[in-house]
Amino acid sequence: MQWFRSANSRWMLMLVWLLLAASSTVGAREAGPSQWRDAMDAFATQDQAHPPPPHAVLFIGSSSFNYWHTLAQDFPGIPVINRGFGGSVIADSTYYADRIVWPYRPRLIVMYAGDNDIAEGATPDRVLAAFQAFVTKARERLPGVPVVCVSIKPSVARWALWPQMHEANEKIRAWAATQHEVRYVDIGPAMLDAQGKPRPELFIADGLHMTPAGYALWITALKPVLAEYGFRTR
Repeated sequence: MQWFRSANSRWMLMLVWLLLAASSTVGAREAGPSQWRDAMDAFATQDQAHPPPPHAVLFIGSSSFNYWHTLAQDFPGIPVINRGFGGSVIADSTYYADRIVWPYRPRLIVMYAGDNDIAEGATPDRVLAAFQAFVTKARERLPGVPVVCVSIKPSVARWALWPQMHEANEKIRAWAATQHEVRYVDIGPAMLDAQGKPRPELFIADGLHMTPAGYALWITALKPVLAEYGFRTR
């Protein structure tokens, strides 16, 4: 009888723990853009201490930009603003356009996002719709600003999701081709090996974020695009 009570207590404790864990996960998922308020405040503080250059190239999106610590050095002579914030989805950048897009009045926007959208269960159609919504929002105060979309990258960590990511990329590519001043830059092929798999040397230990060799490929892909908009490196 004592064993039964002990086992039952252990089971109840485990059930409570599972319920708490589940509610915590749901809470984080439902937090939405509000989870980035501290990041937005940090950007604002940074802007006060070091005012960003006017009419720059705004790099915005998720952690692949956030981790690009050498961005300014990699595009010498080009005024750049890095507003990548790790873990974000496309809708987060849209939501905070009034804080990290409109005030900078960029002459060009480069976005990398969608990776986390797919990882969180978004369909390719939803990723396309989210990107379309971002372009619309950005242009509410910046009519006609060109927007360059860097394709969702193939990665070691999320290779199982590549079919959905590739489909989302193709949908964005097709839509961008019908739009004025919306460009699509496909970095996927350069990041795959001869067998069509992600090149491990392009990624750090987590298999998701990139090494300098990975960013070197992005620099090569983006330099001619930026040059078409008048942004040429020294």
